[in-house]
Amino acid sequence: MLRHPDIDPVAVSLGPLSIHWYGLMYLAGFAAAWYIAKRRSHQPWSPLNEAQVEDLIFYGAVGVILGGRFGYVIFYNFPQFLQDPLWLFRIWEGGMAFHGGLLGVIVAVALYARKIKVPISALWDFIAPLAPIGLGLGRIGNFIGQELWGRPTDGPWGMLFPRDPLQLPRHASQLYQFALEGVVLFAILFFYTRKQRPPYAAGSLFLVCYGSFRFLVEFVREPDRHIGFDAMGWLTRGQELSLPMILIGGLLLVWTYSCNAAMDKTGK
Repeated sequence: MLRHPDIDPVAVSLGPLSIHWYGLMYLAGFAAAWYIAKRRSHQPWSPLNEAQVEDLIFYGAVGVILGGRFGYVIFYNFPQFLQDPLWLFRIWEGGMAFHGGLLGVIVAVALYARKIKVPISALWDFIAPLAPIGLGLGRIGNFIGQELWGRPTDGPWGMLFPRDPLQLPRHASQLYQFALEGVVLFAILFFYTRKQRPPYAAGSLFLVCYGSFRFLVEFVREPDRHIGFDAMGWLTRGQELSLPMILIGGLLLVWTYSCNAAMDKTGK
């Protein structure tokens, strides 16, 4: 049996100000995205030049934060919002959702693409490899904060979390998600985008891979206590939100490669 190292979730305390590891992970994720985008902006098919990367990261950060908060409120705790509408703005109380953050980034990227007059598909494909590092670091933040842990297990890899009131050995699902959504997804997209691909291909591959990884990990991740299982006694809210990602991403991949093949045949 493994034991959580019980790291203090507060990284730095300056009087009344507390800086949590989770927030620092967000900052590190944005920094990593900025660095990779700077390097990738020199690719011949890049829709951005190096000077435009800072604006892209700013738009993306706003989309992540606003979308992540709105997504959590709407997808995971809408009744509480109806009882207390101002809770939406109390971000310091916690509550962010990846699927909402994704929608926020899509809107932000569309707005920025319109501003600089580049195809949305090109910008969407450009940001696809930038996201996994931030996602992986976010899961490390969840692990340090002892939140979103896994379901009980009797395997030797079961971990005891000091803040678990039941004190059961559990799957360290945050680390599983770090490995899949962070390391594996980054490797797939990084190497896939080293060559120019058809429009929407990289973004679609992101949807398929993330949706699939999240769907699988949800089988060992503890469902939200106030929601439980949504359908058939086993489907979680995270799985319900991931299924459209897999479907839409898969259809887009088939469509873009079919269009690309048809254009190659006609020579256009």
